[in-house]
Amino acid sequence: MARYPGEESERRFPHRVLRDTVGRLFAACGMNADDAGTLADSLVHADLRGIHSHGVLRVPDYVQKLTSDGVDPAGRPRVVSDIGGALVVDADNAMGQIAGRLAIDRAIARASRINVAFVAVRGSNHSGALDWYTLRAAEHDMIGIAGTNALPTMAPPGGTEKLVGLNPVSVAIPGGETGPLVLDVALGATAHGKIRVYAQKRQPIPEGWALDAEGRPTTDAAAALEGLIQPIGGHKGIGLAMMVGILASVLSGAGYGTESGNMADGAVPGADGQFYMALNVAGFREIDAFKAHVDRLVRQYRGSRRADGVERLYLPGEIEAELEARNHRDGVPLNDGTVALIAAAGEQLGVDVSALLAAAR
Repeated sequence: MARYPGEESERRFPHRVLRDTVGRLFAACGMNADDAGTLADSLVHADLRGIHSHGVLRVPDYVQKLTSDGVDPAGRPRVVSDIGGALVVDADNAMGQIAGRLAIDRAIARASRINVAFVAVRGSNHSGALDWYTLRAAEHDMIGIAGTNALPTMAPPGGTEKLVGLNPVSVAIPGGETGPLVLDVALGATAHGKIRVYAQKRQPIPEGWALDAEGRPTTDAAAALEGLIQPIGGHKGIGLAMMVGILASVLSGAGYGTESGNMADGAVPGADGQFYMALNVAGFREIDAFKAHVDRLVRQYRGSRRADGVERLYLPGEIEAELEARNHRDGVPLNDGTVALIAAAGEQLGVDVSALLAAAR
């Protein structure tokens, strides 16, 4: 059974110190300061919102990608096709966040002119939590939609071979009083990174998340990492994952499924694809009326009848928004395993991380 560092205990770290430390680690991998900060922002954003599977837990993996696994720390994403509302970005084998930031910002800029823009990305790599992008669109009173391929971890219904990725999708819709509604979900019962968090803490995963390598249900996190993740909704989840994967990869010419790598050997550098879409609400409806309508739906949702024992009904993204506010105030919670991995990356790269360790609460 694989062993992972760390215990259940957690400490809290100021998000600015965490962002600065992680940014310096990535700069030591050869990234320029702006790109290193962008990559750090993406990971700390995820941790702030409680999405630890896509937070600084990823630092060792990203360092390895940038220093030894073939991802170009100096890659320069660029637009290679631009026709009306359809754009294609070649990521130049940069980290997905660097290409994704360019893509969503181009989508927002184009949608401000012609109301709808879709940017397909190829030549990319892991892109982090997708709500980091869609919320950028919501901040501009636009609906943001994003999707990405992922290494295959799911099998077709009745199969045992890993052919379909979790292929996450995110949608952010601007609201009024409540702020944006945000959905960011992988199309499996869980994200692979979440199982890693459980493994790191040496905790069992919930039933129904995964099968082991022999196709048997398991709650052992380490066994699940070697086995199959179950799709949401059975065949429906697999079907949705295929559609998102095609939008993210085939449309731009990126790798799909096994073409992008596998969990045993890792990702093929520069084979990933993503898509980013912006819908300018004002092109369809007056924005204040739209937000007021969203607010009415929210009030109806919150005020609806609850089952016995349920104190509150949560909107999509509401738990994450509340965690973000708390963690901005109190610090980002990190378990000892993640802290140890960051410290090890600092030692490997010759980066002093003592300020982060000293800032623990």
